[in-house]
Amino acid sequence: MGLAPGHVTGVPGLSRSAQLTALGNGVVPQQASAALELLDAPALLTAARCCGRR
Repeated sequence: MGLAPGHVTGVPGLSRSAQLTALGNGVVPQQASAALELLDAPALLTAARCCGRR
């Protein structure tokens, strides 16, 4: 998922159910990065055209 090994599973005393709950509402770092790139793509294209880059 793009998280460091043991990010959730290495927490002492955290049950499997609690681990899944902790991860369930999280944003996967790669997905967040891709979303931000897609959301900013029009601005990047506009800036590139403005400055003569393609």
